[in-house]
Amino acid sequence: MPTFPEKFPWAPIGYEERPWRSVQDDYGSRTQKRLASGPYLASVPAFIADLDIPLSSELHALTEEAASELARFDAEVGQIAAPFASILLRTESASSSEIENLTSGARQIALAELGEHASKNAQLIVGNVRAMQAALALSESIDGRAILETHRALLEHSNPDIVGHWRDQQVWIGGGNLGPHTAQFVPPHHDRVLELMDDLVAFASRDDLPLLAQTAIAHAQFETIHPFPDGNGRVGRALIQAMLRAGKLTQNVAVPVSAGLLHDTSRYFESLSAYRSGDIAPIIRSIAEASFAAVHNGRILVADLEIVQVDWRGRINARRDSAVHRLVGVLLRQPVIGAAAAAAELGVSTVNAQVAIDRLVDADILTQITDGRRNRIWLATDVVRVLDEFGARAKRRR
Repeated sequence: MPTFPEKFPWAPIGYEERPWRSVQDDYGSRTQKRLASGPYLASVPAFIADLDIPLSSELHALTEEAASELARFDAEVGQIAAPFASILLRTESASSSEIENLTSGARQIALAELGEHASKNAQLIVGNVRAMQAALALSESIDGRAILETHRALLEHSNPDIVGHWRDQQVWIGGGNLGPHTAQFVPPHHDRVLELMDDLVAFASRDDLPLLAQTAIAHAQFETIHPFPDGNGRVGRALIQAMLRAGKLTQNVAVPVSAGLLHDTSRYFESLSAYRSGDIAPIIRSIAEASFAAVHNGRILVADLEIVQVDWRGRINARRDSAVHRLVGVLLRQPVIGAAAAAAELGVSTVNAQVAIDRLVDADILTQITDGRRNRIWLATDVVRVLDEFGARAKRRR
């Protein structure tokens, strides 16, 4: 039977002994193999669906203030006639990926989105964009199917064998590959995942709890269950966006909360560990303070892109409804473009799209980054610079 610590204000994890069978050809020293032999302890998270959230007055005030900031920023951006929703979604996806040490510049990410040759990390980040999109699209019904579909969107191109179902193997975090015995954390045995995920979905679907605190706890419980062999962190942070949207705290954009978490990833991971010990305050505080940082950085990003847009439009001598001006709007969210992609976006012929591109090249807005005359690609360097500056600010410790 699992054992649980006593006298905690929340639901700490328990532990249960599980058998472990070593693989004979596992590499490692004798000491390593000895440490990785015999039974191990797997965590047993408590069920949370019916639990209330005990918040101090200080923590309650912090979450309410953070929620107001998120809603205010969402409304601000929603009133701007520019494609900032897709830009912020990409930045949130890139920041969430960077927490997992998947880094890439804005240029590589844009190339990957266009289907051009790009780094593996950039391709994985684009997978995370798809996961965020799926999470937001399914936010009206956050259930097991929605979470599985988010995971599928994330990894269907890079690791299709593990999508579409919960994990069917024991996983662990840290401690090497020989076994879970020396791991930093051992999530629950896979036999428990389905029941725990049903419980998590029930908790996440409640409408009687402070939304930001509820979202932080649901995220921490998800990371504790670790329902997949890979992609848990990215899907777990997509769940944050889905819950903010489902609770109507955000209605227009994905506020880049992960960019706020990037300010201090050590503190973020420590707050997840504290949650597993029964202390919910650190993860709630971490998500709340990340929200303030996300809004601050997001406002700078939006302002910088508006400056770029005004500057560009001042360089163009054409009607405001022309293909040239409409292409400017496309480039703000897709700073790498080819003639075929531009034609599809604008609903014009490839010849007319190329005319618009040439006008922007003459205005020093676009720069060709490929050689030759066939399958040419152009880059909006101003947008890439602004996006990379956003990423640099997100990583900067306060």
